[in-house]
Amino acid sequence: MHQPGGRLNKVKHKIRLKRLSIKRLQLSKLRFTMTPPVWKMIYLARRNPQLAAADFPQAWREHSALGRSCSNVQTRVRSVAQCVRLLDAHWPATLHHGYDGVNLLHLSDRASADAIWHDRQTLAVMRPDEPRVFDRYVRDCALVAREQRLLAPPPADSGQANAVLLAFLKRRPGIDPAAWQHTLSQPTRPWPELGASAINWVEPERPPGYDYDAILEYWFSDAEQLTQALANAAATQPWLAQRQTDCDLAASVLIPTYISHRRP
Repeated sequence: MHQPGGRLNKVKHKIRLKRLSIKRLQLSKLRFTMTPPVWKMIYLARRNPQLAAADFPQAWREHSALGRSCSNVQTRVRSVAQCVRLLDAHWPATLHHGYDGVNLLHLSDRASADAIWHDRQTLAVMRPDEPRVFDRYVRDCALVAREQRLLAPPPADSGQANAVLLAFLKRRPGIDPAAWQHTLSQPTRPWPELGASAINWVEPERPPGYDYDAILEYWFSDAEQLTQALANAAATQPWLAQRQTDCDLAASVLIPTYISHRRP
């Protein structure tokens, strides 16, 4: 027999969960409105297949140097951190999916993310060089996101940290978006060596094949420290298990990198 009021209790429980989910989303939005927004363009790149992995960082630096002649790029992009995949990190290919690098560009404002693609200098100088370095045009693998700092200010521009684990995450179907955002927003320290972290919430407009909902940054002092941290199964495996629970890892990319070039 059904317990008296059992169905009513279930309904009340669902209502409480719904209210909690709404409250979490409201608190998340409130945090964003309390500080000036930090906008980024982040692109997840594969190198031109004809370019050797060892030659990729230099080719990328050469490409970046072209931006010095583009006044609009200098104005709209405040800083750049080119992150190249660590080839000796013993990180499973099933997690990095063969991607070679990530570019983190801090923008002057949200409008800059759209304006850059229509800049005449950029189209004339940088775009023709992109196929030499990458397997596709940058616009076809670039995402626009809003940064939320977690553990300390991300030191990408300070020269203090030179390695970063980047996680391009796809929310698992069925997971409540507000609850998911709340979980990922917690300033946890999965590895003792971790120096700083941030999460970037990706805008809805995404290129085909790059449908990620959030991008995590975990900053370490150097490549050796990052490699050692990932090799620590007691720390790495629980973190991966948690991501397996709340993310679709088959549709996500986790890539350990070192900084090969940054400006300023």
